[in-house]
Amino acid sequence: MPAIYEIQLQTADGKLTTLEEYRGQVMLIVNTASKCGFTPQFKGLEVLFKTYASQGFVVLGFPCNQFGAQEPGEITEIQNFCSLTYDVTFPLFAKVEVNGATASPLFQYLKSAAKGVLGSEAIKWNFTKFLVDRHGVVLGRYAPTTTPEKMEKYIVGALL
Repeated sequence: MPAIYEIQLQTADGKLTTLEEYRGQVMLIVNTASKCGFTPQFKGLEVLFKTYASQGFVVLGFPCNQFGAQEPGEITEIQNFCSLTYDVTFPLFAKVEVNGATASPLFQYLKSAAKGVLGSEAIKWNFTKFLVDRHGVVLGRYAPTTTPEKMEKYIVGALL
């Protein structure tokens, strides 16, 4: 399996890229949705991003419409909503699928590296979070109910 930095991704504007530009940073990778009960977490994610970006931390958002069709819009609508409603400035990528045969290779990698409850790989809902250290090692997987505020201690630990 390729290193996390080599996995091909699509940017919000449709270009192919990898996570190479984030090498050396602590990454919090999140599958997001704009019409979910957890959507207000965008605010806390942005606070974490602004608080720790200067120390080498980044939040990476991957919109996903696989759970209750809670991300039905096009990427420009999603970006506008996130910016206007929650002042999101962290990177948002193209919409992805996180489960199934067409799941994003990034999420296949993350799920394999950090399994869920009872060893399950499937992501159960929007706002599942994966914390990745400066060397590309997946440190943990966090449920949608784990708020950004509860994530702070893990992020601080990874930044040390």
